[in-house]
Amino acid sequence: MRKRSTTDEERKLFADSFRESRPHKPVKSVARSAPRPVPQAPKKNSGGLDGNTAERLRKGALDPDARIDLHGLTEAVAHRALLSFLRSAQKNGARLVLVITGKGARRPAPDEPFDLELESRARGVLKAMVPRWLGEPSFAELIADHRSAHIRHGGSGALYVYLRKRR
Repeated sequence: MRKRSTTDEERKLFADSFRESRPHKPVKSVARSAPRPVPQAPKKNSGGLDGNTAERLRKGALDPDARIDLHGLTEAVAHRALLSFLRSAQKNGARLVLVITGKGARRPAPDEPFDLELESRARGVLKAMVPRWLGEPSFAELIADHRSAHIRHGGSGALYVYLRKRR
């Protein structure tokens, strides 16, 4: 089969009919500018730590400058002690502190006798409350970030608190 060639008359007819169906619009001259930067997703770590520091914390490679153990303290006493400790640590130039809350009282084994008093007490009150306290305005002005500690420093029973630089 041989390819059919188009005549000049057919080309002209096609061009004329195409122009009639689509009116010609003048093309505006657009100055080309630099391409817009593609917006990048914000990093998860928006708490005031750079990526390197956050990674070193995750690996447990940073040693805390100071630590406080809140075991055995009541909620009210622990709140005051923590606030005082963080202010003092920041004043002394500490950046990373370890707050040990503990993991909470253990559940009695199934073969142990039932103790109504033990069962009625809440478990891990400080472990639950300390992260809430760190969001309060009096604490937040001191803190750049906080997260669960590496297993080397107490794991889920402790928190790293990264303090802001002293102003």
